[in-house]
Amino acid sequence: MATKKVQTPTRRPASGHAHEDHLTISINGSPPERLHQQEKTNRQGSDKYKHSFAVHFQSRTSCLSSDTPVLPSYVGFRNLVGVVLVASNLRLMIENFKKYGLLVTLSGSRMDPNDWRNFWILYLLTPVFLLNAYMIEAAAARYAKSKVAERKRAEERHDIVERERQKRYLFSTWRVIAIAHGFNATLMLVIATYVVYYYIHNPGLASFAELHAVIVWLKVCSYAFTNRDMRHAYVNADSDIGAVMPALYKPCAYPKNITLKNLSYFWWAPTLVYQPVYPRTERRRWDFIAKRFCEFFILSIVIWLACAQYAVPLLQNSLDAISDLNLVGILERVLKLSTISLVCWLAGFFALFQSFLNLLAEVLRFGDREFYGDWWNSSDLRSYWTSWNKPVTHFMKRHVYAPMVGRGVPPIVAQIVTFLFSGLLHELLVGVPTHNILGVAFAGMVLQIPLIWLTDPLARLQGANGKLAGNLIFWLSVSGQYKGATSRESDEMLMRRQFCFLGQPFAAICYFFAWQAKFGAHNRPEWPLGLGDVKR
Repeated sequence: MATKKVQTPTRRPASGHAHEDHLTISINGSPPERLHQQEKTNRQGSDKYKHSFAVHFQSRTSCLSSDTPVLPSYVGFRNLVGVVLVASNLRLMIENFKKYGLLVTLSGSRMDPNDWRNFWILYLLTPVFLLNAYMIEAAAARYAKSKVAERKRAEERHDIVERERQKRYLFSTWRVIAIAHGFNATLMLVIATYVVYYYIHNPGLASFAELHAVIVWLKVCSYAFTNRDMRHAYVNADSDIGAVMPALYKPCAYPKNITLKNLSYFWWAPTLVYQPVYPRTERRRWDFIAKRFCEFFILSIVIWLACAQYAVPLLQNSLDAISDLNLVGILERVLKLSTISLVCWLAGFFALFQSFLNLLAEVLRFGDREFYGDWWNSSDLRSYWTSWNKPVTHFMKRHVYAPMVGRGVPPIVAQIVTFLFSGLLHELLVGVPTHNILGVAFAGMVLQIPLIWLTDPLARLQGANGKLAGNLIFWLSVSGQYKGATSRESDEMLMRRQFCFLGQPFAAICYFFAWQAKFGAHNRPEWPLGLGDVKR
C-alpha cells in the first residue's frame, strides 16, 4: 500500500534580496512537478520529439458554441464595437464638416427680449399657486382640528348623535376643498399654457416654461391628494393616526405638516410625490455636487452641439420629402436622424436623471436617489415604463392607477387611462411650446399600450433568447421624455425631445416640419395633400 510522505517547509532564497517559503509535498515519493510532467507526457508525448506530440488529445467544443462548458468573455467584442462606433462617428463628423462647415455659433442663440420677459414672469408667478394650495390646506386643517375637538367633546358627553352629525358635516366639506384645489391647479395650468402658446415664441424657452408649469401642477395635485388622505385618517382615527400612516410620517404627522417650510422643501425636492417627511442624508458632499454640476454642464453643451451641427441639417433636408410625401425619403431621414437622436437622448437621460437630479438631491439632502432603474436591460416595455422615469412612475401609480383600481376599476382599464393621461401631458409638453398641436406625441404614448401587450409574453419566456427578442423590440419602440437645450436658432430648439429609432425621430420630423410651415423664415414647406391650413 502506498504511503504519503509530507515534508516540512524549507526556506530557499528568492530572486533579489527577498526570501519566500517553498512547501514541497511528495506523494508516493514523487514531487508535484514530476507528476505534472508525467501526466503531460502521457497525454501529449515527450517534449523531446517535437514533431510527434499529440495536439488533439481530447474532445473539446468551440468556445462560441452553446454547449461549451465555460462561457468566454465578450469584453474584446465590446471594445471592438466601441472602436467601430468612434471611427464611424468620426467619419460622419468629418463628412458633416466638409458638407456644412461649422454651424454652431453663439450669435444665433439670441432670443427675443419679450420671450425672456414673459418667461420670467410666468416662472415667478407659477409657484404662487403652490402658495394658494398651502392656504387651502391651512384652512382645511384648522377646520378639521376644530371639528375633531367638537366631536371629542360630544364623545365625552356620550352624545352619539352629535358625534355622527359632526363627522358627516366634516366630510361634506371635503368637496368644497377638492373644488378649491381643482380650480387652483387648473387655473395655473391654463394660464401657463396660454402664455406659452401665444406669448413665448422661442420653443426652447417655451419648453422650459411649460415643463416648469406641468411639474408644479403635478406637485399641487400630489399635495392636495396626500393631505386629503391624511386629513381623512386624522378625522377617522379613534386612536393614534400613526396606526394607519407610515412610521416615517410620525415626526411631522397631519396637521403639523401644513407649514410653508414643509411645502417649500417639496417644491424643490426631486420628486413629484408629496410626503410630510422624506429620507434625508446627514450632510452635503460638496465634491459630489461639483462633479454632478460639471457632468450636467458638459453634457448640456454636447447635446447643444449635436443638435446644432448634426440634427438641424437632417431636419432641414427632410422638409421636401414630407411635402412630396416621398415615403422612401422620409424613412431614410428618420433612420439617419435616429443615430444622432439616440446619442442626444442617452446624454440627456444621464444629464437629467443622474447628474441634475442627484445634484439637486444632494443640495437638499434628499435621501432616496432611485430616479431610474436599469431600463436599458428591459425585455418588455412594461418594465421599461416602470423603471426609466421613476418620479413620473411614482406619481402615476400613486395618484392615478392605484386609486382607480382601489375603486373597482379593472387594472387593464386603469392602465389605459394612465397612458391616456400621460399622452395628454406629452402633447402639452411638445405641442404647446412648438405652437403646433399635432397629436403625434399623444399618439406615440397611446401606441405604447399595444406594444406593452405585445412584449409582455416575451418577458415570460425562459432563457436568453426571449429576453433578447424583448430587448430588441424595446429598443425599436421605446419613447423618451428628454428635454434638450438651446441652440443657435429657434429651429434647433425643436430637438429638445430626442427619440430612438422609429417613432421618436418621426415625431421630431413632424413637429419640425409643422414649425417650419408655420414660422419658417425662408421657403416655407407646403403641407402634403392640402393638410394644415397654416396661417402665414
